[in-house]
Amino acid sequence: MLKITSAQINPTIGDIQGNIALMLHAARQARDEHAHMVVFPELSLTGYYPADLLDDTHFQTRLDVGLEHLKLANRETPNLLWVVGTPIRRQGPGKTFHNALLVLKNGEIVVEYFKQLLPTYNIFDERRHFEPGPDVARVLRIADQQVGLMICEDGWNDDGNDYTVNPFQRLADASPDLVVSINASPSNVGKREQRHIVFGKACMRHKLPLLYVNQIGGHDQLVYDGASFAMDAEGHVVFEARRFAEDVTTLTFHSHSQSFTDAHGEALAPVDSAGLSTMEFYRQQIVLGLKDYARRCGFRTAVVGCSGGIDSALTLALAAEALGPGNVVGITMPSKFSSEGSVSDSATLCKNLGIQLLEHPIRSIVAEFESGFVSAFGTPLQGLPLENLQARVRGTTLMEYSNAFGHLLLTTGNKSEVSVGYCTLYGDTNGGLGLIGDLYKTEIFELCRHVNATAGREIIPAAIIEKPPSAELAPGQKDTDSLPPYEVLDEILKCLIEGERLPEWERQRSESKVAELRTEATGRALIERVKKMIARNEYKRRQAPPILRVRGRAFGSGRQVPIAAVQYA
Repeated sequence: MLKITSAQINPTIGDIQGNIALMLHAARQARDEHAHMVVFPELSLTGYYPADLLDDTHFQTRLDVGLEHLKLANRETPNLLWVVGTPIRRQGPGKTFHNALLVLKNGEIVVEYFKQLLPTYNIFDERRHFEPGPDVARVLRIADQQVGLMICEDGWNDDGNDYTVNPFQRLADASPDLVVSINASPSNVGKREQRHIVFGKACMRHKLPLLYVNQIGGHDQLVYDGASFAMDAEGHVVFEARRFAEDVTTLTFHSHSQSFTDAHGEALAPVDSAGLSTMEFYRQQIVLGLKDYARRCGFRTAVVGCSGGIDSALTLALAAEALGPGNVVGITMPSKFSSEGSVSDSATLCKNLGIQLLEHPIRSIVAEFESGFVSAFGTPLQGLPLENLQARVRGTTLMEYSNAFGHLLLTTGNKSEVSVGYCTLYGDTNGGLGLIGDLYKTEIFELCRHVNATAGREIIPAAIIEKPPSAELAPGQKDTDSLPPYEVLDEILKCLIEGERLPEWERQRSESKVAELRTEATGRALIERVKKMIARNEYKRRQAPPILRVRGRAFGSGRQVPIAAVQYA
């Protein structure tokens, strides 16, 4: 019988001493529950992912000191084994570090294992900083049981499709009773289910039970959902930790039956295979992402430009949930083209949310710019330049407020509009973080309805959800004046931007709709037009604030495309 504690913690990148404190707190709980071992996530000492901090000599020194402090902390829980992830210096040619798993006992390192498969795709760039470990297995004998050790990506290649080596097979050849995997697996829609499928197949193939420990928390664009799990030798999930929250849970593993019970030997509660609905997943992921981004960057309050439109409404609702209504401010900035509803709907929304709404009209400011433009350049300011001017005046006003009062400015662009450049650089793209920039416009409408349904009341007014989308930068302007209907545009964008990274059901639907468009000349022309719009606006996305990633491929580190390139010929 082996008692093992899954310590799903929320480390902060670079806060080595703070992360040690988190680990010590969890280890004390494990000790009090008479655990033999406590398991922490991948790179738990530094937080995942430290990136080019690993090249900084000062950070390297702090890491060396931190490792010694980690050993001291481990001594405070005598005989309790700590399984910890950390960068470890190495000698010889190649990169300076290994991505390592260490097992500590009484202040000493008793086992080292170095990650073999270093993901360098999508949002990952581990080969930039780490050298792969040797093709070996590490097994530790604990309480008369053999525990095999593994790090994240090393368990994702059991089908042999992505790498030439298979660490899971090598570990299985060592005949452990249980596999323990430490992980920093970022979250996106469908990722929890994908983990269960990949590791379920591996466990079933090798007839090995597994404990998978993941981190949680928001780190810039990425959010980690936790959802650590235990799996039996048939690939069934028998335990799942909380999602989007820290969770320290002690389990008992019985090697004779290859089964798990709780810390007291009682049967574990059944795990719901369905998990969260897509909209509830989006809500929880974005809320945690904002909470941690604001906390780690030193912000308590946020400000949002409140246009009376659906994007700003959803951003305000999510911000109020994450930070508290008293810590969020909306600012409405009507121009001569603003509809009556842009102000009245904003007022209703903010009243429903319990947040403060301030009004700062921009009509006179825009008029001054128009007058100055004519005086300086001898021609009237009109058309697109005048439209963009209004957005930039609003963006400047919001940044003034942010600078003056210390609020984090949240940008409100969605993935559909950001994809095709339907936004104004230095205007509505201003901000420190985008909450909804990885959600397509059709998903914005759906999530707004979900927010209302979850609350059991109309938080986001129906008038906002039902009105035709408009930037309100020209008389009678509608988004459909410049863009195809979002129901069509979004399916095209999903295929062009995410493609194979879409969940299977969504990919089939989008590919079917795009294939239907290709049957007619107008449809083919539309697809080509959208391709060119995506390519032409890469420069805007490069200058935009980070956005919280919720889907398989998001703009930012997950999609690296040159600006000055011929993308579509």
